[in-house]
Amino acid sequence: MSTEEKPAAAPRSLAEALRRRDDASLAALLRSRPDLITPVPTDLTQLATRAGTRASVVRALERLDRFALQTAEALAVAGDPASYGELLGLLAGDDGDPAVAAALPRALGTLREQALVWGGDDVLRLVRTARELLSPSPQHPSPTGLGPSVREAAAGMSPGRIQEVVVAAGLASTHDSVSAVAALSALFGDRERMAALLDEAPAESVEVLERLLWGPPYGQVTADPAPRLRWLLDRGLLLPTAPGTVVLPREVALHLRGGRAHRATEPVPPPVESASTHRPQVVDATAAGQAYTALATVEELLKDWDEGGPAVLRSGGLSVRDLKRTAVALDVPEPAAAFWVELAYAAGLLASDGEEDERYAATPAYDEWRERPAAERWAQLATAWLTATRAPGLVGGRDAKDRALAALGPGLDRSAAPEVRHRVLTLLAGLPEGHAAADASVLARLRWERPLRGRGGAADRQDAGQRTAGAVSGAAVSGAAVSGAASSAAASGDGDDLRSRLARWTLAEAEMLGVTGRGALSTHGRALLGAPAAASGARDRERADAADRGPGDKLPVHHRTAPPPVPAPLSPAEQATASAAAARLLAPLLPEPLDHVLLQADLTAVAPGPLQRPLADVLDVLADVESKGGATVYRFTPGSVRRALDAGQTAADLHAFLAAHSRTPVPQPLAYLIDDVARRHGHLRVGAASAYVRCDDDAVLNEILADKRAAGLGLRRLAPTVLAARTDPAGLLEGLRAMGFAPAAESAEGDVLITRAHARRTPPRTAPEPVPDGPPVPDATLLTAAIRAVRAGDLASTAPLKAARDGDGPVQGGELPRTTAAETLATMQAAVLTGEALWIGYVNADGAASQRVIAPVRVEGGFVTAYDHTADEVRTYPLHRITGVAELADEER
Repeated sequence: MSTEEKPAAAPRSLAEALRRRDDASLAALLRSRPDLITPVPTDLTQLATRAGTRASVVRALERLDRFALQTAEALAVAGDPASYGELLGLLAGDDGDPAVAAALPRALGTLREQALVWGGDDVLRLVRTARELLSPSPQHPSPTGLGPSVREAAAGMSPGRIQEVVVAAGLASTHDSVSAVAALSALFGDRERMAALLDEAPAESVEVLERLLWGPPYGQVTADPAPRLRWLLDRGLLLPTAPGTVVLPREVALHLRGGRAHRATEPVPPPVESASTHRPQVVDATAAGQAYTALATVEELLKDWDEGGPAVLRSGGLSVRDLKRTAVALDVPEPAAAFWVELAYAAGLLASDGEEDERYAATPAYDEWRERPAAERWAQLATAWLTATRAPGLVGGRDAKDRALAALGPGLDRSAAPEVRHRVLTLLAGLPEGHAAADASVLARLRWERPLRGRGGAADRQDAGQRTAGAVSGAAVSGAAVSGAASSAAASGDGDDLRSRLARWTLAEAEMLGVTGRGALSTHGRALLGAPAAASGARDRERADAADRGPGDKLPVHHRTAPPPVPAPLSPAEQATASAAAARLLAPLLPEPLDHVLLQADLTAVAPGPLQRPLADVLDVLADVESKGGATVYRFTPGSVRRALDAGQTAADLHAFLAAHSRTPVPQPLAYLIDDVARRHGHLRVGAASAYVRCDDDAVLNEILADKRAAGLGLRRLAPTVLAARTDPAGLLEGLRAMGFAPAAESAEGDVLITRAHARRTPPRTAPEPVPDGPPVPDATLLTAAIRAVRAGDLASTAPLKAARDGDGPVQGGELPRTTAAETLATMQAAVLTGEALWIGYVNADGAASQRVIAPVRVEGGFVTAYDHTADEVRTYPLHRITGVAELADEER
């Protein structure tokens, strides 16, 4: 005869609810809340306790989307426990809302998965800490705008006053305050009776209720309230909470709202809308052009700092003056200059040299980076930008202590930056190729996905609520009216929060870096995210919808019923693979380096594209850059030619170089310029006496002595062909060049010194480590091991045990068992014969005690070899380190 299986009793605590989860459910919890696994809890009771701590709950609430958070807020103002129907009523209202009804199972599933809610659909319980954070109170107003319940608000009222309110509301008096409050709550919760009561209310009284309806629910009254307020106070529709302060009870507000806890529920995320459309080829070409410009800008920045960049501030970072100079040198605005400087720093190409006179300079990694193909160099920059926690957009702002935030300085790390960058680009990847997103729709989507993160979390939200409540209660009103205010910005999610600013900066920086082109994500940008599936899926949807919409129809919006899962950023190995794929896609789009220039008669050379590195390096010395863009214009001047001669080139070398790399004949003016400068170069020789000048032509020395501009050099004649100077050789060289001469430095042996720019490099430096946003998400291996250890520890701490001696009844695990050495040995040997599992207490070599469930296999030589259920492997334990042993009760075997 078959017996009907007895249904399992409802869990009485969060720990019991966790024990009923399977391994996949526990893994999902630990993956969504990685702080719970750092360190690994010993059992499920400790895991439940840790999941209920304030810091962990706040972190979990910050990662909820808007509708999941609204669901938690509704549970916080519902009964404890609440039923699924009650929760649905608070979110959908009396009239119902199909979108809310469809989205609620997902939101409730999210809360359950993250252990913020436990229990069945008939007994839904919000964890106590979350209820404390989200429940309304005078100090912490709820985002719902609801006030305390009748029971909570009437807690400070006298029994006589409560009975007066009950009678005035049309109810029979009761024998105690508890039943009176219950009767009043039942009245306010009854739609028909409540409607009849409000039908009797004066219009002015109803207007007062409407002012407080959506919160804050608190207001002030005078000692002698006006008749409209007296009518409400007499019937409990307003209840006093403090002298001169009244509150709208929660039940009354819910009736007036039609049962809704929120003014507007948002069960589905706002769609990311398309602002403009371009051909994918145009997008990729534009992005590739920006990528090339990004490489050129970073190279120009580090070339400008090649001989030693600006000094490091005492407090760290770049001074405002040096940032302005860098912006002028790069011909970009200061915010853009800060971005390029920070990008080079994040990529490990730039650092401080650590010297006593500390300055910024390129790192040895910069030289390696320059030798790599252009596409790989871009991929390195883009990857560093995508994963960096530093936010260049903060430069120029102030920190919490009102100190200026400097480029390359401390205080620029924001742990949310990588997540926001990745999410913004992922949203762009969700659009069909060539579609640029409307910035406002991207920001709205981000605010929906993380409504608390941008406002600094639940604690900051409560602080904002305190400021709002203070402002309302501080504005005392006369007896003729009650003050009311709209919901705070914290409840609505408006305001320029951190995540919104990070998103705006991401959109601008992605365009500068060449990840996007004309606002649309490029092909190599999609590859950088590791999102080929998203791109192909968008193309498939676009093709499928093309036949269903006319030329003037708007782009269809997908995923309106449920938000797609937010993808996590890639692991380092995955990101390296994605970066390599992005480089391969970008490489064909970048222009090939050229081996020639076009020389012109006006002493200029035009480079119609990027130049090969040897050609570019020589040309940078021989000429000055006059303009940049699609083509670079170089200008030859006497100073630039002399610079090349100082670097060891001869006139013949320069003529040969130009003839070999020019697609046009060398213009005669340029040839004359080179010959003229070369003829005069080195005619004067400067050496160290302190310094001297010698020349075979004494007439030239006479000309120098007669020149008034030479007075500061302190020259005097030592011989017909030699002048001595008080200044050093470097100052003497500069002074003579300023007078129009072309002197050359010489060594002590009389040989011409060849001067080349000294490339200053820092010692080997690593790129700055990102500041993590809490513990990292555990991988599958760690999750499997942690869950196994937690379950084994839970088995050891909760399994019913037999008493070790005297035949006592079963005892509950918790404390380490204590047995003598002889009893321990005998029990172990018996378990080897019977194959039973035992519960032992064990102290390791460091003195740390633990509980374990083992199945002994062999006992010999003072050791027991057993299968350890905690570690899920066979281990050997010294018997002298086992504090005691107990058998598992029969029902647990």
